[in-house]
Amino acid sequence: MDYNPQEIEKKWQAYWEENKIYQTDSNTEKPKFYALDMFPYPSGAGLHVGHPLGYIASDIISRFKRMQGYNVLHPMGFDSFGLPAEQYAIETGQHPAITTAQNIKTFKSQLGKLGFDYDWSREVQTSSPDFYTWTQWIFQQIFDSWYNQNTDKAEPITDLIAHFEKDGNAHIQAVCDEDTPKFSAQHWAGYSETEKQAILLKYRLTYVADSVVNWCPALGTVLANDEIKDGFSERGGHPVERKKMKQWMMRITAYAQKLLQGLEEIDWSDSIKEMQRNWIGKSIGAEMEFEVCNTKGGVLKVFTTRPDTIYGVTFMVIAPELEMVEELTTAKQKEAVEAYVNWAKNRSERERQSEVKTVTGVFTGSYALNPFTEEKIPIWIADYVLAGYGTGVVMAVPSSDDRDFRFATQFGIPIKCVIEGSEGLEDPTEIKHGKLINSGAFDGMNTQDAIQEVIKEIEKRGIGKGKINYRLRDAVFSRQRYWGEPVPVYFEGNIPKVLPQITLPLRLPEIDEYKPTEEGEPPLGRAENWKFEDKYDYELTTMPGWAGSSWYFLRYMDAQNTEAFASKEATDYWNQVDLYIGGTEHAVGHLLYSRFWTQFLCDRGFINHREPFKKLINQGMIQGMSALVYRVKDKEQFVSADLIKDHETTELHVDVNIVEGDVLDIEAFKKWRPETANYEFITGKDGKFICGSRVEKMSKRWYNVVNPDAVVARYSADTMRLYEMFLGPLEQSKPWDPKNIDGSFRFLKKLCRLFEDKNGDFYVSGDTPSKDELKALHRTIKKVKEDLERYSFNTVVSEFMKLVNELSALKCDKKAIFEPMLRMMAAYIPHITEELWSKMGHIKSIHLETFPEFDEQYLKEDTFTYPIMINGKKRHLMEFAAELNQDDIIKEVLADENVQKWLEGKPPKKMIVVPKKIVNIVV
Repeated sequence: MDYNPQEIEKKWQAYWEENKIYQTDSNTEKPKFYALDMFPYPSGAGLHVGHPLGYIASDIISRFKRMQGYNVLHPMGFDSFGLPAEQYAIETGQHPAITTAQNIKTFKSQLGKLGFDYDWSREVQTSSPDFYTWTQWIFQQIFDSWYNQNTDKAEPITDLIAHFEKDGNAHIQAVCDEDTPKFSAQHWAGYSETEKQAILLKYRLTYVADSVVNWCPALGTVLANDEIKDGFSERGGHPVERKKMKQWMMRITAYAQKLLQGLEEIDWSDSIKEMQRNWIGKSIGAEMEFEVCNTKGGVLKVFTTRPDTIYGVTFMVIAPELEMVEELTTAKQKEAVEAYVNWAKNRSERERQSEVKTVTGVFTGSYALNPFTEEKIPIWIADYVLAGYGTGVVMAVPSSDDRDFRFATQFGIPIKCVIEGSEGLEDPTEIKHGKLINSGAFDGMNTQDAIQEVIKEIEKRGIGKGKINYRLRDAVFSRQRYWGEPVPVYFEGNIPKVLPQITLPLRLPEIDEYKPTEEGEPPLGRAENWKFEDKYDYELTTMPGWAGSSWYFLRYMDAQNTEAFASKEATDYWNQVDLYIGGTEHAVGHLLYSRFWTQFLCDRGFINHREPFKKLINQGMIQGMSALVYRVKDKEQFVSADLIKDHETTELHVDVNIVEGDVLDIEAFKKWRPETANYEFITGKDGKFICGSRVEKMSKRWYNVVNPDAVVARYSADTMRLYEMFLGPLEQSKPWDPKNIDGSFRFLKKLCRLFEDKNGDFYVSGDTPSKDELKALHRTIKKVKEDLERYSFNTVVSEFMKLVNELSALKCDKKAIFEPMLRMMAAYIPHITEELWSKMGHIKSIHLETFPEFDEQYLKEDTFTYPIMINGKKRHLMEFAAELNQDDIIKEVLADENVQKWLEGKPPKKMIVVPKKIVNIVV
């Protein structure tokens, strides 16, 4: 039987779609399994062969679970708002929706060719008004909520207003702004509506605030910390500066502790959990005040995890972004401070934290008073202090903190040791814990006891309190761009109000250009007559890229629902995503925000689960195998890689699509690089021009991008699926090597040959399988099932290959062997298994059949070959029935001629039989 994948694969893909084979069952009596990939942004470049790696894995598991009797939800959609489409719109004037629709069409075509079992009836696109209606609705619920620390959950803002009307806020335990005033019920009743709304903003879980943000002028938008690398935008590599702007914020800090606790309940890798823990950054310590010693007075408020070292504080450091910089700076230091602040404010937080060995700073000219030593200490500005962490002010203890020590050493600031044993060291920070010295009444106390005692003293003096702090900051929720979800808010004066639900969705208006206005307003400022009720201004920023992706997994559960984001029945049934697959680049962005929104929706009773993703697998990267050619220096010549040792050369990357194995298509290269049309190409052995190679990130820059369409056209979808799984463990990165894909293609042809008679025609027999055939089959079923249950995808392919080799050697042609074998392989190679299944006379799709069960009886050994050891040396081998008892084994061993020869007529002193291992004779 010929293997004709181009014909087979198109036929079965059409059949699956026409017959809705993969449409999710509505039978909620079945056990469920929800498999999901992180949905892609539909870029103009389409997919390369690295993208489907996780998709293939989730497809295999969803097919496997369906065959085990689960009701499987395996959807796909598109994270279709994004900067690239908007940048293209700015450059060309084409509406981002047109570009996005074209790109989605390309993606769906590519995904379709790989035979995935997606239920496309549940497709979501975050840029569709049908979808972002509910993104806007969730925003409204967050806006109309506050976090009650007494009940430890989010509650409706109307409950808070009722508290205010009855008792004011004196007894309210809530997550709110630090500067929230205290007021009574009488005060509340006397406030104007504007004043009431301003106070409520200090409690709402989403609010407007002046915030220092990462502003990218080239992209015209604010970027999150995880969208910046080394001071430049990850997308486009544009400079990013720190700038204060009015922004919508999400009060994710209210959920810091819940987000930490939730990590204990989910099956994620330790490394991803640790990244989230570090991002949340829980610290236990104290907040205290230092009085400023200048004519204006005032205090500096610090948070420290080491209040016990208060006697070692010899200077203060503040973040360059703080407003207090101006009032703390003396006239003498003004010029130096301004220059330093202008330099520092444009550096990213990541940059400032990672450059630990570079010490920079400037003295403000002002001093503060150490509340315990009553000594005046200088106030400095340094970029290693971040405005967003703690209070943006550090009490510097150079004898106990590495950065403070380097700073004090650099600028000649006194160092006072407060830990016993540190005073004689060149670097006193080597000892960070122990008994206190030079610490007044706290001398002799150990670190942990002293921390608690100093906190008590701080509280007694009224200059601070014990406090838990988090590195996690409230999330910026504004983007100064067009192509995003409109924020469903209008303004009465300066007070934001959410739109009535009946008016949703608030759709993106048509505008003439997609860039900011001349006045610096976001692109939505260009919309003409775009006002609520024709009189109130709408919010002009749009939501960030993570808005839709923070809940899209819930929409798949009930994608056509027009009354809710998903029905309670649907979310109760599908609950958490059982298997979520995606890259590690989303460790602290998408994954954290998704957990936050899920926690919130659970608090408010819209869903009944707190964590979105039960099991997370981060697939590794498929790297490119770059092809290299070598140009002879100062000559119009290229030389084959096997001859470069004889020449001085420079290296150039070449498009891998014009390289066969490692042999360059010279004519294709000349067409690709016309300037080389008259160059000489010095070939190596056999007249071939050999290319060099290097493993690098798959990128257009290195011309090493392999389009999956090309692989499918040349080999088959089943070949690509098999090859990507065979490359190695899913979590590891590995190179794409075109020379090795042939092995997967040959395996599929060998599988087909099992179904041939000697004339090459399709044939299977109804004969009873042999013992060896059954043993090979059931051993493989057992191993494959075990490996799939633990997500070991590559080892399954090895088992398939081993089985086909064994059955080929046994010349197996039995239907009773082939049927369960195909059902076992169907999840990996869905097209060829469906074809062979059909040829065997089946009408029902193989993908609606059950996964085969192994039978233990076929794995039992009938006989066992024992090594016969005489005086510690192996002298013979004897085969016995596996169940033969020890006495009978001894009788047969002693009766054997070979054994008698070694015994030389002597009776054995001792005989030991270790069942199914060894027979030991001592003479």
